[in-house]
Amino acid sequence: MENEAKRKKTEEILAEIYRNCQYAIQSIVDILPQTEDEALKAEITAQHEEYEKICGKAAALAKNKGIELKEPSMMKKAMMWGAIKMSTLTDGSASHIADKMIQGTVMGITSLRTSQSELPLEPDEEIVALLEELIRMEELFEKRLKTFL
Repeated sequence: MENEAKRKKTEEILAEIYRNCQYAIQSIVDILPQTEDEALKAEITAQHEEYEKICGKAAALAKNKGIELKEPSMMKKAMMWGAIKMSTLTDGSASHIADKMIQGTVMGITSLRTSQSELPLEPDEEIVALLEELIRMEELFEKRLKTFL
C-alpha cells in the first residue's frame, strides 16, 4: 500500500510539471501577438523554448515510466486566452505584459514548491531533478521579467 501511495504521488508531481509547462506555453502563445516591445518579445520567445524542453523531458519521463499525462482542457485554454485578451486590450505596454507573465510564473513556482514539499520519502530522483530544474528556471524567468516593469 505504501508503494502505491508513493507511486501515485510521484505521478501527480510529474503531471504537475507537465501541466505547469503546458499552461506557460499556452499563455506565451496567447500573449506573444499582443507584445510589441521587441526585447520583451525575445525574452518571452526564449522562455517558450525552455518550457518546451522541460515539457518534452516530462513527456519522455512519463512514457518511460508508463505514466499517462493529460493535456489541459480546451475550456481552461479558452479561459486563459480570454483573460489575456481582456487584460491586454486596455494595456498592451511591456510593463503590463511583463507583470502578467510574472503573475503566471509566480503561480507556477508556488504550485511547484507545494509539490516539492509533498515529495514522498525516497522519491523518484529523475522526477525530483526535473521538478528542481523547472523551479530554478521559473525563478530565473521571474527575475528577468522584472527588468521590464
